[in-house]
Amino acid sequence: MSNAVDRSSQSQSQQTTMPRLDAVQRNGDGGADVGRGHLNQAFALTDVESAGKPIRSDADQTAHDHEADGGGGSGHGIDSGHPTSYLETIMHIFKGNVGPGLYAMGQAFLNGGIIAAPILTVLLGIICVHSQHLLLVCAKRMKSKLPNSNALPDFAETVELCFIHGPTRFRRWARTMRFSVNVFICVTQLGFCTVYFGFISNNLKHIYDFYGIHLDVRMHMLIILVPILLPSLIRNLKYLAWCMTLANACMILGICITAYYAVQDLPSISERQYFSSWRQLPLYFGTAIFAFEGIALVLPLHNAMKNPGDFGRPLGVLNVGMAAVTIIFAALGFVGYLKWGDDVKSSLTLNLPKEEILAQSVKVMVSLGILLGYALQFFIAIQIMLPSVLRRVRLGKRYPVLVELGFRTVMVLVTFAIAESILNVGALISLIGALCSTALALVFPPVLQLILGMAEQECQPGLSSSGSRIGWFVWSKNLLILVLALFIFVTGTVESLDEIRHLH
Repeated sequence: MSNAVDRSSQSQSQQTTMPRLDAVQRNGDGGADVGRGHLNQAFALTDVESAGKPIRSDADQTAHDHEADGGGGSGHGIDSGHPTSYLETIMHIFKGNVGPGLYAMGQAFLNGGIIAAPILTVLLGIICVHSQHLLLVCAKRMKSKLPNSNALPDFAETVELCFIHGPTRFRRWARTMRFSVNVFICVTQLGFCTVYFGFISNNLKHIYDFYGIHLDVRMHMLIILVPILLPSLIRNLKYLAWCMTLANACMILGICITAYYAVQDLPSISERQYFSSWRQLPLYFGTAIFAFEGIALVLPLHNAMKNPGDFGRPLGVLNVGMAAVTIIFAALGFVGYLKWGDDVKSSLTLNLPKEEILAQSVKVMVSLGILLGYALQFFIAIQIMLPSVLRRVRLGKRYPVLVELGFRTVMVLVTFAIAESILNVGALISLIGALCSTALALVFPPVLQLILGMAEQECQPGLSSSGSRIGWFVWSKNLLILVLALFIFVTGTVESLDEIRHLH
């Protein structure tokens, strides 16, 4: 899974978008008069120009300048110094979705069943892609409210704008919803980083144990702390490009060799459970939704494309890329569980033969790929949080670089400490998926569609069925997605915490 986007255009977009958002929020609780038959003047060109830029303190200006230079914004870690092609964008989708979640799909299928899990994986993939399309559509509609913007707003901005232009009673929640999205993204990305510590240390322990070096897994985490910390201190994303390239190569080779081992001497399907149990099913959903967490990349990838129209069309980047990812998840999870059954580990690499050099090389390659991928996932969370940190820390104005490096170090240590205290990687993956990935992938997109649909009906009660009015099908479909999200959130969280508690 993982992450900025053309920094010159991104900076210009933020400088034009954020003053308009500020103007909206000052206009009576988020523009509460919109939808009562009055034009929202905050989005009129004349009003925007007359309002001018908001007054900033020196500390705010420092944070803003840093944000425009790579410390914040809506890129979510996508490095796009040049407009990306169709194939390049598909590779970004692959990079953003393939990580420890893929290697945990064997255990996910153990919790789902050899027949039920592939069906549920495909259905969940379709639902996630549909939600990503909903987010894309909502972002395009909100871009039309920002005449001077060159690109689609990011995830959090889209949510805020949708609530601002939603029904009157929901507009006061706009800023809260924007903050919530950023919190979920940060927690999810830092959760990925925490999982990376456990994933790498468990793979390295297998190799060390074979050669007679027996260390506690916590000691392995301590050994990899410095190698993880150093790339995480890189402040400019373009200098992480070599990390991403090497990480992709390691992950692709690792997938191929792991699949080679998994397909050797497969037993009959009848030897595996067709459906596990209702108690285990929430763990399946938590792991699977964790693996599919790439929705934060959708809008930055669209903005980075040379031909953005190729992104959302029927055979566009989003559908083709996510179809490939879904097939890889289902195939590797299926053969992993079929091959190793109840003994399948939280990472399929842990099931590979300890004594074979090729199997050991896979563990090293995948561990290296995940280690290098840590910096990218970490960068996404840092660029969201750092502007606020620079504004609030007293030394942020005078020593912004020093404060940033200190903040990066502290956050790496936070993920390290959590990983040291929670050694059950599989349960941790499921917990993060149930808690945060569910909200981003399955809650916000359908809610945004309903919010905008209700706003259309509030403004134009007689809107025809050919317009944007939402009918019973949209209501039913979105409510079903939200019920599924609630089921995953509640049951997945409870079962994951129970698994973690039992380990301790």
